[in-house]
Amino acid sequence: MKTAYITGATSGFGHAIAHKFAAQGFRLIITGRRKDRLVVFRDELQKQYGVEVFISAYDLQDRIATESAIALLPAGWQEIDILVNNAGLAVGKASIENGEAEDWDRMIDTNVKGLLYVTRALIPYIKNSPSGHIVNIGSIAGTEVYGGGNVYCASKHAVNAISKALRIELLPYGIRVSQIRPGLAETEFSVVRFKGDQGKADHVYTGFDALKAQDIADVVWFIVNAPAHVCINDLEITPTAQANAALVERNNSSR
Repeated sequence: MKTAYITGATSGFGHAIAHKFAAQGFRLIITGRRKDRLVVFRDELQKQYGVEVFISAYDLQDRIATESAIALLPAGWQEIDILVNNAGLAVGKASIENGEAEDWDRMIDTNVKGLLYVTRALIPYIKNSPSGHIVNIGSIAGTEVYGGGNVYCASKHAVNAISKALRIELLPYGIRVSQIRPGLAETEFSVVRFKGDQGKADHVYTGFDALKAQDIADVVWFIVNAPAHVCINDLEITPTAQANAALVERNNSSR
């Protein structure tokens, strides 16, 4: 039975990915900052799918806490086949001139440094798997830049570079590395970006059918189930109404 380690599992993509893997009989390690949510989600997954689920609550912005949490995984949970680096966020949409350093720190510490902390600590475990695979959730912003995106785009450009570097470094071990770069997806993402302003968040997705968390979960499942000799290095997915990071055709749906 394979084990998947999923960061940021309490909402959005991570929540849907955990459901997808549990439905296929995977053992899961789910992580997030909010232990109360993790406990509820663990119980839900175990009841619905009858799978083993281990929770690990920590803030991956904190290197010591992250490394400690992974080092303290029980022996029976150190056999990890798949790592899904899902945790990430955008905060604010100001110009650099008007940007807030605290927002920059939060994005860089989560999207870049947090991903690095988790990945470095788990690579020794993944090396022991005959089918090791790391899937990084990047963004269309990892190869494009849009107005107000500046530091968020920079952080996802970093994820793109890290994914390519990992592919090179882990090649001798047969570990596959894949990156998924979603476009506009309707999750808690915009609520976080606009710091709880639900009206602004809703406006982002008005007039077209945005991606859903389940769409990304389906893509992750497709990637990890490619034949062993196939590695999908990079996959960009957008709503049909979105051509690139900045161009969206609105009012073309029933919404």
